[in-house]
Amino acid sequence: MATLQITKEEFEKEVIQADIPVVVDFWAEWCGPCKMLGPVVEMVSDEVENVKFCKVNIDEAMELALKYQITNIPTLVLFKNGEVDKRSVGVISKDEIIKFIS
Repeated sequence: MATLQITKEEFEKEVIQADIPVVVDFWAEWCGPCKMLGPVVEMVSDEVENVKFCKVNIDEAMELALKYQITNIPTLVLFKNGEVDKRSVGVISKDEIIKFIS
């Protein structure tokens, strides 16, 4: 399943109301480490089933970044049943992402 770029308007439907776990990649266009992590997240999203992967650009969705206390990027947040389950800050490997979601 490819990574879905979502807006703050789509967040409720795509993340909070999802019936499977959702990994949200909070990122920004100007962020070098985000550009390093993005392709790795995309790779994992193509390989892992029963987990949805979404990207939120914090510059376009500052309200979400504030609500979920995103102070550093990239930050991956795992949502289960509409609630934050865990988070990871910084660039991590493919194996670490798979471990993060399991």
